Amino acid sequence: MKKILVTGGAGFIGSHLCKRLLNEGNYVICLDNFFTGSKDNVKELLNNSNFKLVEHDITEEYNADVDEIYNMACPASPPHYQYDPIKTNKTSVIGILNMLELAKRNKAKILQASTSEVYGDPKVHPQTESYWGNVNPIGIRSCYDEGKRCAETFMMDYHRQYGVDIRIIRIFNTYGPNMDPNDGRVVSNFIIQALKGEDITVYGDGNQTRSFCYVDDLVDGIIKMMNNSQGFIGPVNLGNPSERTILDFAKMIIEMTETKSKIIHKPLPSDDPMQRKPDLTVAKRELGWQPTTDIKVGIAKTIEYFSKKI
Repeated sequence: MKKILVTGGAGFIGSHLCKRLLNEGNYVICLDNFFTGSKDNVKELLNNSNFKLVEHDITEEYNADVDEIYNMACPASPPHYQYDPIKTNKTSVIGILNMLELAKRNKAKILQASTSEVYGDPKVHPQTESYWGNVNPIGIRSCYDEGKRCAETFMMDYHRQYGVDIRIIRIFNTYGPNMDPNDGRVVSNFIIQALKGEDITVYGDGNQTRSFCYVDDLVDGIIKMMNNSQGFIGPVNLGNPSERTILDFAKMIIEMTETKSKIIHKPLPSDDPMQRKPDLTVAKRELGWQPTTDIKVGIAKTIEYFSKKI
């Protein structure tokens, strides 16, 4: 039995990860400050003797005897990470320093949940791990984008300087149950608006593209990355390469919810990337991983989840 720390473990992705790690026979410490995470996401795990829920902010030092650390902590949707941008940046930068020190003391493996946002508004399409990105360092999104980029830097430097056993993943748009209905992301926005019969808000002309990965597929990739023993530390893209425009996605949600909602357009937010699509060559080669969930299957499960929340 491994002792595993999951920071941000009560969040959307973190809660699914905690559940999977428990099901695989591990002891899991779930660390969360509940800024965007929710105890409801892990309530079914609370009676498991191999699960420990700790309210803690990773910008403060934390000590535990652990074998592995999955650092998932950080608000990930623009409304949440822009609410307190300084706090967001501190979570990425000070938080990873605290977790790396913990990994160094325990000689533990550590995985950093980075993001496709490190590519900014990309000039390369699809995005490969070798692409350095096109990020505005002083924009309203930079607290998240640059915080995650800095966290990757610290991961690599602790690996080179102290020999810490690291893994870096770059997560592309992910969706599924346990998403916050009010997180401001496109999947939750569209589904909630459709279920309520409200106008569906598309920013810009809707021709910007995204690639949506179902959370179960993502968790498979995360665990494969942590468990790989071939010396591959990343970074590696984890996402779904099936690209679609935001406008087409809105039409699909209208069709699947059978709503009377209409599509309306609003101005595009500052620094909003125009295209997102992961190149999965590295993930396939190094991890033998690619997503398998059809988007309509995943969206149907997500609609069912949200229908119980409104």
